Amino acid sequence: MPITHVVLQTAEQHPDRIAIAGEDGRLTYAELVEDSRHMFAAVESLHRAQPEPPAPAPETRGIPITAVSVESAFHTSRIVAGLAGYRAVSATLDPRWPIEHRVGVVLSTDIGVIVSDSADLAEALAARGWTGTVVSLQEFRELEGGAVPAPMPAVRGGEEPFLMLFSSGTTSNPKAFLKTREQYRANVAVSSAHLEPLPGVATLAPGPVSYSLTLYALIECMATGGSAHMADQFDAIDAGRRIAAVGITRVVAVPAVAQGLAVAARRDPERFASLELVVTGGANLPESIRTGLAEALPGVRLISYYGAAEIGFIGDSRDGDGTLISLYDGIEASIRDDAGNPVPDGELGTLWIRADACSDGYLAGTTTEVLRGADGWATVHDQGRLVPAEGGQSAAEAGPGTGGASTGGVASAEAGAAGSPAPRPRLQLVGRRGDIAVTGGHKVALPEVERAFDGMPGLGAVCAVALPDAALGTVVALVVEPESAAGVPGKAQLQEWAHARLAPQFVPRRWYAVDRLPRTVGQKIRRPATAELVQEGRARRL
Repeated sequence: MPITHVVLQTAEQHPDRIAIAGEDGRLTYAELVEDSRHMFAAVESLHRAQPEPPAPAPETRGIPITAVSVESAFHTSRIVAGLAGYRAVSATLDPRWPIEHRVGVVLSTDIGVIVSDSADLAEALAARGWTGTVVSLQEFRELEGGAVPAPMPAVRGGEEPFLMLFSSGTTSNPKAFLKTREQYRANVAVSSAHLEPLPGVATLAPGPVSYSLTLYALIECMATGGSAHMADQFDAIDAGRRIAAVGITRVVAVPAVAQGLAVAARRDPERFASLELVVTGGANLPESIRTGLAEALPGVRLISYYGAAEIGFIGDSRDGDGTLISLYDGIEASIRDDAGNPVPDGELGTLWIRADACSDGYLAGTTTEVLRGADGWATVHDQGRLVPAEGGQSAAEAGPGTGGASTGGVASAEAGAAGSPAPRPRLQLVGRRGDIAVTGGHKVALPEVERAFDGMPGLGAVCAVALPDAALGTVVALVVEPESAAGVPGKAQLQEWAHARLAPQFVPRRWYAVDRLPRTVGQKIRRPATAELVQEGRARRL
């Protein structure tokens, strides 16, 4: 169902229900509708005032692009949600991205208006001849206050693009892609069926709205008549207060937030009495986090979903470490080799997905990389394998047309013939293409090496990397950081732990320690940067 239809319907039937709340304000559904009229009028006036407006990327079909790049999750959310009811494409640029990334995105997509408090961004764009407009958040709010309200928001055609998102922005130049309204309606249909963004549900989504996980949490709340409680960043104590004060029942966040909630709940469990569900995404969920949350909040369920911003929601896991994924209805998966050929069942390869929510492709101005083929199959180069469901057949045994996997490593989430669903194979994720090392003739999934060290006493985060070796070509090394000031375990302890949990070819050949592993602004460990530390001699060899 279109997001704008639900927003207008909720504003009429439940005008006082909270739509968006954050540290800088709150809007009911009735207020959101009225706010969007003033906000769009301000946006439109900024675009129209430009003598030589940037021509937006051709993939937008001539619709001007408006970007928000401010720290405030509340104001970012209300602008994105408000623009959804008008002829507009919105984008969120993380103000913590390197300046060259932000400038590159703006110039390659020809964003026309940016709400940003960054003086260096405005100066850098002006120096490059950009003819668009940068306006501060305060200036934008003053424009809104004096604007003649635009007409009411309205449901628009499904083929029209309305969101521009980015695949990265921390380790490489960001690749932009669009979501049409129809693609996002398909995405909401999947998440509504499995991740429980139900009407009236209060969801806490801490973190920058520039993260696709947080942005999608906002949109799915608006598309289902729920309440989106946003936070500029995650703070466990503040989260506990908000959960108790508002009666929040659902949290959508990265796995580290689930860990923080568990720690806070051990200190003051009463504050979390209303919480029913934690939904995590964006990274594999260590089993220790699932266990810790279950111990601290035994009545709270945890769903770890897998998806790609370009493709949409793909599946989820509800036990273990989040690497064994049950595919959602309507999602097809295929595992292929580098030549694009299906691999035998159980073998490692590149994951391809066919789903209605998938974007058409990357914007040509930002990359030459292909997302989606003419046959509708798409890949973001995640690596994995299809494994039989517990008690079920392998994909080859199931055969075509059984509702499980067909031969050739293709899995479908459809039911079996004659009303008797066959056990469906599940998807086992191992990481991105750069997460696979070939050493001594063996393919080694580096994330699988890392997961073996989950729960080792005295060990903080770890990162497995591939290093050049004269004899083997490549060897696996593990770089570790300490859990506390006591330091990291010794090499002998690490080796003993590894041999007890890994196949011989997966056991690291070299061991290094650093005070802190390199991370993205979203706190994901940066594998290439970690390998550079080792090769440049900036890690201590154990």
